[in-house]
Amino acid sequence: MGDLLLVRHGATEWSADGRHTGRTDLPLTAAGEAEARTLAPYFAGRSFAFVLTSPLRRARRTAELAGLRGAVADADLYEWDYGGYEGLTTARIHEDRPDWSLWRDGVPPHPDGRPGESAEDVGRRADRVLARLAPSLSASGEDGVVVAHAHLLRVLTARYLGLPASDGRLFLLTTARLGRLSKEHGLPVVAGWNQRPLPTTGAHE
Repeated sequence: MGDLLLVRHGATEWSADGRHTGRTDLPLTAAGEAEARTLAPYFAGRSFAFVLTSPLRRARRTAELAGLRGAVADADLYEWDYGGYEGLTTARIHEDRPDWSLWRDGVPPHPDGRPGESAEDVGRRADRVLARLAPSLSASGEDGVVVAHAHLLRVLTARYLGLPASDGRLFLLTTARLGRLSKEHGLPVVAGWNQRPLPTTGAHE
């Protein structure tokens, strides 16, 4: 059975400032594009069972610069919808709600009427992704790749491990870093996390 490789997109203006960036479709910064290119040697010359990305351009551009061809956008890989907290930093939110936690408390509705999401809402999307990918990983024996966003990938990792979606808080993932989800004796494990990409010789990094 292949492993599931998780890639967070490169830096954007808002990620560099620590602002919650959900559905706002920001481009990579020049630094973010440079980060994304560092992924290319790791993926060069390899084939994958699938390459999926978030529909947002920061993820799609990261996949492109990493040399991941034929990527397919999956709407379940959108970042967490932060509702009324879109574009705000945690520090700014804490000015009004000192004890607020995204993972526990969720978000208020956006002024445009979007309700935003809870951890459980994001977890349901992650579960759908994992259910769709499992047959491909089992059948081909090749690794698969998902290029998406920090909070979405953290929730997906928690759900892969059978943990509540809110336990995604345990898995810090910075821009243009890799995670590897695998199996040991048939049980789900994290085989690598928040790793700086290095060229591969075929063995698991």
